[in-house]
Amino acid sequence: MMGQCGITSSKTVLVFLNLIFWAAAGILCYVGAYVFITYDDYDHFFQDVYTLIPAVIIIAAGALLFLIGLIGCCATVRESHCGLTTFVVVLLLVFMTEVAVVVLGYIYRAKVEDEVNRSIIKVYDEYNGTNSNAQSRAIDYVQRQLQCCGIHNFSDWQHTHWYDRSKNNSVPISCCKTAGCTGSLTHPEDLYQEGCEALVVKKLQEIMMYVIWTALTFAAMQMLGMLCACVVLCRRSKAPTYELLINGGTQA
Repeated sequence: MMGQCGITSSKTVLVFLNLIFWAAAGILCYVGAYVFITYDDYDHFFQDVYTLIPAVIIIAAGALLFLIGLIGCCATVRESHCGLTTFVVVLLLVFMTEVAVVVLGYIYRAKVEDEVNRSIIKVYDEYNGTNSNAQSRAIDYVQRQLQCCGIHNFSDWQHTHWYDRSKNNSVPISCCKTAGCTGSLTHPEDLYQEGCEALVVKKLQEIMMYVIWTALTFAAMQMLGMLCACVVLCRRSKAPTYELLINGGTQA
């Protein structure tokens, strides 16, 4: 009776987890896509494309997780030994990929600051203020989005080629925080005071932590799923033995 109760409880939890896995698959794919989209906005400040590896892995894990949910539901309802074994094996593979995402996430998170420090000066030097220039679009977007100006502060613009060419003692309009601001350095109170370098680093590190915590959360759920599937498999493998013993005792 106790064994049957354990199987029923494990099956109930397993079916519930499989439904969550379907939702988790969508969330993982969304997180991976979000990293790709955000990287596209900040790619001029971070040249290492290997940073996208965790995003690629997490999208692949999301696709596998959807398949796992389907296999798990069918195998649990039918109590299929083969199906549940496949479920556990594939779930273990996804668990391992998510552990890899966490490790890679921490590695690339540590590299963010060095990468940005190396790239940002070059990007600002290549700014020319035109929409056709990719570096100009990237800087204007970042300054508006993060509400920052310059590398460390707005005075950094005085050391750029764009400032030397413009000769109007001003910074780009994207540095303005008030309406009617022209970017003139004679009115610094109208400009964003914080530099962009620290904020870009913070933004990229936050994205990587977002990926890490998502992978950790779903890895923990998958451990519970594997545990429940193993309980059902173990109980079912012992069931014929129990029935044989009971039948033998009855005949005696």
